[in-house]
Amino acid sequence: MLRLPFVLLANLLLGLRLLLGLPFRLVAARRRPAWVRFRLAGSLPYRPGPGPRLRLKGMKVEPATVTSLEAFGRALRVLAADPRVEGILLEVEGLALTDARREALLALLADFQAAGKRVVSWAVMVDTNEYPVLGAADEVLLAPMGRVELVGYAAEATVLGEAFGRVGIHAHFARRGDYKTAPEFFTDGKVSDIQRQTLETFLDERFGVLVEALRRSRGKTPEEAKALIDAGPYSAKRALEAGLVDGLVHQADLGAHLGLEGRKQDGGDEAPVPTFGAYLATHAFPPVRWLPLRRRPRLAVVDVTGIIVPGSGGAGRFAAADTVVKALRKAGRDPRAKAVVLAVNSPGGSGLASEQLLEAVKRVAKQKPVIAYVDQVCASGGYMAAIGAREIWSAPHAVVGSIGVFIGKFEYGGLLEKLGVQRTTLTRGENAAFGSNSRGFTPHERAALEREVEESYQSFLELVAQARGRAKEEIHERAEGRVYSGLRARDAGLVDRIGGFEEVCRHAMEEARQPSDDFEIVRYGDRTRSKLSLLKLLSGAAHPTLYAFCMASWSLQGSFGTSRRMD
Repeated sequence: MLRLPFVLLANLLLGLRLLLGLPFRLVAARRRPAWVRFRLAGSLPYRPGPGPRLRLKGMKVEPATVTSLEAFGRALRVLAADPRVEGILLEVEGLALTDARREALLALLADFQAAGKRVVSWAVMVDTNEYPVLGAADEVLLAPMGRVELVGYAAEATVLGEAFGRVGIHAHFARRGDYKTAPEFFTDGKVSDIQRQTLETFLDERFGVLVEALRRSRGKTPEEAKALIDAGPYSAKRALEAGLVDGLVHQADLGAHLGLEGRKQDGGDEAPVPTFGAYLATHAFPPVRWLPLRRRPRLAVVDVTGIIVPGSGGAGRFAAADTVVKALRKAGRDPRAKAVVLAVNSPGGSGLASEQLLEAVKRVAKQKPVIAYVDQVCASGGYMAAIGAREIWSAPHAVVGSIGVFIGKFEYGGLLEKLGVQRTTLTRGENAAFGSNSRGFTPHERAALEREVEESYQSFLELVAQARGRAKEEIHERAEGRVYSGLRARDAGLVDRIGGFEEVCRHAMEEARQPSDDFEIVRYGDRTRSKLSLLKLLSGAAHPTLYAFCMASWSLQGSFGTSRRMD
């Protein structure tokens, strides 16, 4: 009841502000722009996050910058309904999107174009990941000094075994699954055929998507599209000749190119194309987001981002089990949170920590619907956490699977000897020095190691089989470290559906019997950032530790332009 008077007061103030500005907007309505400008930059979150309460000087965001896909979609719907609007101008600058977010952005643009509006795109320079967005426009423009770095995709696999051996470090690991190639990073002297085949499969899929994008947007045959990619990169002149862009225009001339009135600014340059904020100022009654009298239902989003490690800590490059578990418990206890989306973007990590997350997810799933969603990577220990959800959704080309485990340690005895350090290990008990870094495993210790890794692998298979409703033998055929794209993981029965983040959120609320688009999203967990390398994670263990980690996902993320952010 205490909420009602505050909501009424806030809506009254919004109404008064709308009323007081009406005369000015009526005057400005005569100059309502036919074109509106948006700037696409950065990673474009699905939903806007909490902004800083205080912006320091020099941190001001360019007014045309799109802050989230949700906000961009709302703006496009308003513009699509206005018969006086001809279209939008997109300025593409440093866009770093995952495949899933790029597809969501392209879907918004396609809906806008289907309403009879035009999209004109412009950039100074774009790369392979940005070009599909630039090329989706009805007219593609480039700065005369610009470049189109369209060259395709590459993935680099690295192994350190020989380098470690030269300095006296030896990695001793046991694994289950021929496709569980993570230990090869530390043990092998060359990239294995299996690792190569895994990366090439993903490269083939992503390259096919790029070829199809060129075919649709530029009217090319698949062979012509491949030839365009092979002939890159392009200067502005060559891009125009090849048909990758439709014209070369300086930024200051964009307004004139669109046929806008050539009003001059104080500096003598042409006035820029108006932003969406300037457009709203010409509406007599612009759309207003009134505060609802009743609280909107809440959807909880819990992130599992980065390498999964035991303990607590910040987010970013690793997901600390205790921190994520607390976030899950908080989401489960929140009476306003009707459902939970477990947003997994993890290549895995500690086997123990991954099982902690699985148990916590299963507990929350007993209280309310939990849907797991993978935008980029849900592999190994990350997949173990996801199977606790009621359903698993994936982006089409996310990295999924890698069901397998490995365990081991690093031996520094050779390095210590080179440094003149003498160390003698005395034991009582056959496996007392199991975790010693001074030497490798004895035959007795190796046998114990093999037993533990086999037991852990069988346990992993049982957990997945139970969660996916399949026989253990069926899961084994799909496991042994095999890595799938989202589409192939669906066909293999490892995920339930292919979709986007907004679609997953709506489905989660429907599962909670809240079938409405009018809900708020609240993220739970520690969002502060911290860094942790895999080498530090593994070498810092005082005892041989079980890992469920997918090394291939790192190479794949770097090759497709998504390594700038892992959230």
